Amino acid sequence: MHMKILFPGGLKVNAEFNNFTVKTDQSKDEGGEGSAPEPYDYFLASLGTCAGIYVLSFCQRRNIDTENLKMSLEIQRNEKTHIIENIYINVVLPPDFPEKYKASVIRAAELCTVKKTIENPPEFHVTAEIGN
Repeated sequence: MHMKILFPGGLKVNAEFNNFTVKTDQSKDEGGEGSAPEPYDYFLASLGTCAGIYVLSFCQRRNIDTENLKMSLEIQRNEKTHIIENIYINVVLPPDFPEKYKASVIRAAELCTVKKTIENPPEFHVTAEIGN
C-alpha cells in the first residue's frame, strides 16, 4: 500500500490512497480549525472499527441478529506521559444473544489486525529527500 500525505493548509494533513482521502485537522485548542478528526483519533477509531468488523462478521456468519449489537472503546492514559496504558473494548450483546457464543465473540474481537500490529509493532524507517 502506498499513501500520499498532503498538506492542504493550516494544520490539516490528509492521506490519499485507493481513491479515498482521509482528512485530518488539529482541534481549535491545538491551533487548528477542528474541521476533521485529529490523526490520533483515527488511530483509536481504527482499533474500534477493526474489532467491530470481526464481531459483526462473527454474528453474521451465525445468523445472529445484530440490530442491538453495540461496542465501545475507552482509553486510559498515563497521567505523566499521556501515553495510553489501557484500552478497553466492550461488546454490548443483544438481549437474545446465545450465551454459548459470548467467549467466542470476545475472541473474535481480539483477532483485530490493528490490535495485533500494536502487540507486534513493525520497525519504522523515516527518510527525507529534497524534491524537485
